[in-house]
Parts: sequence; structure tokens; C-alpha cells
Amino acid sequence: MLFNSFAFFLFFVVVYVLYLLLAKLFTRKKVKLQNLLLLVASYIFYGSWDWRFLSLIAISTLSDFVIGKSLGEVSDLTPAGRSRRKMLLACSVVVNLTILGFFKYFRFFAASAIDLLRLMGMRVNPLTLNVILPVGISFYTFQTMSYTVDVYRRRLQPTHSLLDFAVFVAFFPQLVAGPIERAANLLPQFARPRHIRVEQVSAGLFLILWGFYKKVVIADNVALIADQIFNHYTEYAGLDILLGVLAFSIQIYGDFAGYSDIARGLSRLMGFELLVNFRLPIFAVNPSDFWSRWHISLSSWLRDYLYIPLGGNRGGTWKTYRNLLITMILGGLWHGAAWNFVIWGAYHGLILVLYRAFERRPVHRDPWGGEHPYVIVILKMGIMFILTLVGWLIFRSTCVRQMIYMLTRVSLVPSAESMDFAFRLSFFALPLLLMQIYQYVKRDLLTLTKLPALSRVLVYGFFLTWILIFGVRGSTEFIYFQF
Repeated sequence: MLFNSFAFFLFFVVVYVLYLLLAKLFTRKKVKLQNLLLLVASYIFYGSWDWRFLSLIAISTLSDFVIGKSLGEVSDLTPAGRSRRKMLLACSVVVNLTILGFFKYFRFFAASAIDLLRLMGMRVNPLTLNVILPVGISFYTFQTMSYTVDVYRRRLQPTHSLLDFAVFVAFFPQLVAGPIERAANLLPQFARPRHIRVEQVSAGLFLILWGFYKKVVIADNVALIADQIFNHYTEYAGLDILLGVLAFSIQIYGDFAGYSDIARGLSRLMGFELLVNFRLPIFAVNPSDFWSRWHISLSSWLRDYLYIPLGGNRGGTWKTYRNLLITMILGGLWHGAAWNFVIWGAYHGLILVLYRAFERRPVHRDPWGGEHPYVIVILKMGIMFILTLVGWLIFRSTCVRQMIYMLTRVSLVPSAESMDFAFRLSFFALPLLLMQIYQYVKRDLLTLTKLPALSRVLVYGFFLTWILIFGVRGSTEFIYFQF
């Protein structure tokens, strides 16, 4: 079931009505009953893609629940206890990464190994298995792994409720495309009563409306431009390639941020608060700032569970550079089993290293604080935006040949189709840009919810009208479902 489908609308209405009824009819056991409802609903939601995938999420849930409890019971005051705790953590990592590795990366590594052996002159028969990629496996795998690591580090007490933990892993609004939640944030919300406030409902409805607008009006419309140019790239050059890359950058932002907004909005209607996954990435002034704004739940996960354990910036300059490159390459591989994602990760690792090496006065969270001239801040934003576009070209390309072709033929020289591409791109992107500027100036992603009632009606009416008139029909899949 896709968020942008009528089937999901009916599904959520039924679940939400039952969720509210349980709170009204049962006062003492409402939390447990609501959690049971959410677990059943989440498994139905996930099983609607392929019921066989449920076994995978059940294995991750049961193994990490048991391991988490064991980690909490074993003392780390003795060498034997510390050794056992390390073994338990290793079991969690092995179970989760084995499942993820087989279903997501088996064919990629098998094909790469066969290609390498053939280059060495060896004849090898290809080993092929019809392995289907389960939706959302990268998201819930990282989510459950972070739980056991945090329990191992004594930063989190293990839960003793299998029901709470199971619904934490499978919570349907964010199950298939995040945000990747931390147990410290979301798990306690399943253990306590949810009191749904008016402001939560108001913010939730806005996030759902804004998320759908980003997806069906912006992302799905500009996707037509991006797909036309990337899928037939040898037929285009000059300004058309630039417009195609711009279209894809807007598409992937509108698509993924739209999903995250809808997930947060649905959760707020039920009394839950999810992590903010996007914070206006077009205003990033350097690579570090970009990754504090784009897919925040993944970038912070990579920082806390990979970069810092590798040594972070504690081992000197060259080890810091090494750790950055390893982290970003693996972050790229997380997105998919293909070389374009590996190259994309390496590219972002490289620009992180270069900025760290040469940017003497980095601009951080408040670039307008007066420390840097405004012209310099705008220039830095422009440079970072261009670097990000190069990254999206790599990300969207299907092979190295396509990357090289498009990178070497991009220019400002127009074609007969350029005006049409530019008009369609501007028509759908301009409202998004204006909205982002307003949120940036106000420093508040929910600033529209605080407008006077009449102003809110007018703005929300605009979004709804555009969804009804220009929204792409057909329930197109979200991009990050494939990761």
C-alpha cells in the first residue's frame, strides 16, 4: 500500500478510528490494546507488498529483543561479562547484516566477483538467484541494530515488552522509508499513554497535506522531465542536461521529504513524534551542513554507529579523512547495490575531506550571525548547491559511461526543447522554493501552522487545489522504497 493510494486512505481511516475508540472504551489497558492494533496494522501494511517479508522483520524483532534483554542482564564488571556482552552484540550485528547483505547485496557482489574473475582470464558460470529486495529492509535493520548498540553502550535500558519493541520496529508510518528512529526517542512513546492535542492534529494535517503536495504535484511532475533526459541521455546535451539534473534533484527531495512529512503527520495524529528527517537542505553552506539537513536520521546514524567507532576525528588528520571516506562510501552502498551509489558515496566523502582541509572559517548553523559577509554566505550556498547537483547526477546515472557523458556535455547552450523543460520545471518548483525560503527565514518548519486562521485556509486551499488539478494520478512509488 502506497501512501498516495486510495487503499492506504481507507486503511488508515479504519486503523485511526479503531485507535481512537480503544482510547475511549478502555482506560486501563488502552496503551497495550492500541499497541496491539498498531502491530497488527503494521504487519498488514508491510505484508501487503509480500507476506513472505514478514518473516524477516519477525526474525530481526525477536533476535534483537532477546539480545537486548540479555545485554541488560549481563554485568560488564568482569572480563567474562564483558566478553559475553561483546558476543551478544556481535550476534545482533551478524544476524541483521546477514539478512540485509543476502537480500540486498548478494547479486551485486556475485556479479562483481564474476566480472573480476573474467578480467583475470578465468571462465566462471554466473550464479544467479531470484532474490527479491524486501521494501524498507535497510531502514528497519538499522533501526533494530541501533537499539542493541545503545543497550550495549548502557545508553538505553532494554525493554521488557515484546509488544512495545515489535511495534517500534514495524510502526507503519515510517517502516518502509524512515526516518530511521532511535529507540531512545520512539520506544518510550509506545510505553506511555498518548494524549492527542489539538496542536498535534493541526501540525499533523499540515504535514500530510504538505507531504502530498511535495510528492504528487512537485516530485511526480518534474520526474517526467528527469526520466526523459536521463533515460535517453545520448539524445541531449548542453542546458537540457543541466535541467534534467535540476529536475531530478527536485524530484528526489520532493519525493523523499514528502514521504517523511506524511510519516510525521500520520504519527502526530496518533500522538507520536518522529524525528525531523529534512531541514531545508538547499540552504546548506558546506558538506557537513548539507548532511545535517538531508536524510538526518541516516547521516546521524552513520556518524554515531560508524564514523565515531572508527575513530572519528580523534586519530589525527589522515585517519579522520580515512574515516570520512569509509563512512560515506558505506553510506552510499546503503542506498543500493550498484556502483553509482558507491561512487556517489565516495564523491561526498571526497568533498567532505576537501572542505575540512581547505575551509579555514567554516560556516555552521547560523551563517547570518554577522561573522561572515552575506555575499560570502550566498556564494557558499551556491557552490554547495552545484556540488550537490553533481552528486545527484552520479546518483541517478545507471553506469559510469552515462556519468561521464552527462558531466562532459553539460553547458548553458539551449536546444529547441530547453524552453519547455525550463517552463515546466519552474512552474512546479517555484512554489516549493518560495515555501522553503519562508520556512528558512522564520527558522520554523511548521511556521504555516502559526498563521492566522484565514491565511492558513488560503494557503492550505492553494495546496489542495494544486493537488487536485496538477497531482499525478496512478500512485507512483516513492524513490526510497527501493533502498
